[in-house]
Amino acid sequence: MAETFQIDKKKIFKNTLLLYIRMLILMLTGLFTVRVLLNALGTEDYGVYNAIAGVVTLLSFMNASMASATQRYFSFALGKKDRELLQRIFGTNLLIYVLIAAGAVILLETIGLWFLNQKLVLPTDRLYEANIVYQFAVLTLVFQIFTSPLIAIIIAHEDMHYYTYISGLDIIFKLAAALSVFLFPANKMMYYALLNMIVCCFSLLIYICVCYKKYPACQFGVGKYDKSLLKEIFGFTGWTLFGSMTCVVRGQLVTLLLNQMFNPVVVAAKVIALNVSTVVQSFSNNFNVGLYPPIVKSYAAGAKQEMFQLIYEGCKITFFLMWVFALPLLLRMDYVLTLWLKNPPEGVVLFTQLALIEALIVSVSMPLTTAARAPGKMMLYELVLGSMQIAIFPISWGVLAMGYPPYSVFVVGIAINILMFFVRLIIVSHLTELPFFTFLWKVGLPVMAVLIVSTIPSWFINRFIPEGFFWCGLLGIMTIVFTCGSMFCLGLNKQQKIKFISIIKSNLIRRTCP
Repeated sequence: MAETFQIDKKKIFKNTLLLYIRMLILMLTGLFTVRVLLNALGTEDYGVYNAIAGVVTLLSFMNASMASATQRYFSFALGKKDRELLQRIFGTNLLIYVLIAAGAVILLETIGLWFLNQKLVLPTDRLYEANIVYQFAVLTLVFQIFTSPLIAIIIAHEDMHYYTYISGLDIIFKLAAALSVFLFPANKMMYYALLNMIVCCFSLLIYICVCYKKYPACQFGVGKYDKSLLKEIFGFTGWTLFGSMTCVVRGQLVTLLLNQMFNPVVVAAKVIALNVSTVVQSFSNNFNVGLYPPIVKSYAAGAKQEMFQLIYEGCKITFFLMWVFALPLLLRMDYVLTLWLKNPPEGVVLFTQLALIEALIVSVSMPLTTAARAPGKMMLYELVLGSMQIAIFPISWGVLAMGYPPYSVFVVGIAINILMFFVRLIIVSHLTELPFFTFLWKVGLPVMAVLIVSTIPSWFINRFIPEGFFWCGLLGIMTIVFTCGSMFCLGLNKQQKIKFISIIKSNLIRRTCP
């Protein structure tokens, strides 16, 4: 079986290109949407809106974990070429999503509603509007829960063009919703929450139509579930839920902690910082999304060496793709945020720089996370790493209680994530037999070399180049040249360099010759 398995690298490249087109649309419209909302709502209301949405987002970890389970099982069945298994997996997952949506609504309408009204620090004159916004956010989460498996199925089939087109429409409609906020003289938060909910409902309907017509396995009916699969998927999903929950709980509880100990302006600064780091991280995320199906399929087919090679190349490339854009931003973050937001909240520059550093650390291990899910044995992985993730919150609480400034929560996150990287590698080596020291040699060494060689000249040049749009653009070009040059010389092995040069030559010949 392992001998006949072939990784379609052309398809991975094509899907990555489509995901980059999607990412560019999301990046441009997403950043502009944040600016529009910040101007339309004001800094205080923007912080209040995100604090309210944060209560609901505490349960959004269910989307990520269930989508991961759906994608893993679909990719595994596709790797084994078992159509009957695909139908049973879809029916079983559909039932699980119905139960999760019901559980989410019950929790949000009881504990969540109590927390909103009794514990969340909100202006007293905005409490009624806050409750309306909260209800719209709950409905939005329900729509997102049912959208997640459909996206996972499309990705498992590696049909990224559908994902690109639909998500492009989604972000454009969300931008239109943000722009329309200016039309309302009052209750702007409430109207934006309503419009955002409508957009999510519309996206769900589109995904349902595409999956029903494109994939025969997607027959909507909870009666098609498989009892034996239900137990297996629940086991996988339960631990994946725990891992996703710890990430979301850590992030949202830290946001709520800042809300309790400081003010909405600090919360707004943290939200903006995470928005920027998320956008930059999407450059590497998109590549990893394209790697998810082939990694799981290669494991299902018994082609472990092919899987290891995907992991080595994937970990390096995910970091490189993010580093190209992160380095110039780290050097000129003050100017970029002022150009983008005009009047950025106090402290947002340092927040964003630290958030980018943490995201860079996480990016190296993204394919490792995918590899950990391939065997389907998630207990050890999620229990250990999830516990480390959730520990960031009490440590941050203790650090802030000792009188340290708000940015300390990011420093704590960076330190824990460095430790998590090595723990993750050890566990994945245990689960998949990935060679630990081979990984450090083939991934860790090139990454550190590129990091050091590209940073030193960029930092020196940044010290002598003045402020201004032209000079900032020039610095960006120079850092990209340094980064790409160091990636080629130090980040690629001999075979990869030869292949890269041959691709460039063949494209040049094709363009110059009639």
